[in-house]
Amino acid sequence: MVRPYAMTRGRTRPAGAGFDLIAQITADVPEGEDPPVGPEQAVILGLCRAEALSVAEIAAGVDLPLGVVRVLLGDLLDAGYIRVGRPVPPALLPDVHILQEVIDGLRAL
Repeated sequence: MVRPYAMTRGRTRPAGAGFDLIAQITADVPEGEDPPVGPEQAVILGLCRAEALSVAEIAAGVDLPLGVVRVLLGDLLDAGYIRVGRPVPPALLPDVHILQEVIDGLRAL
């Protein structure tokens, strides 16, 4: 058993921007290629090769604390082994009132 701080080399935050719990992670490594990463990061890449997974799903899949997974994902992102689909900020989403008017208009057709 390896302590979480050993996996992250004592770091508690990713090097770049933080990862939202619902950010979608996709492996950006060709099938059959094994990048020079640690065993935990290799498991993360294996999970994300088949389909995009959220940060929370990855943490559950590798059975590691969320903070550790975020640090490992930051390392993978810096190395160019993953792509991150960030969620749309709530301020950029359409207003509920406008969506209700669209629904009402469609029903009127």
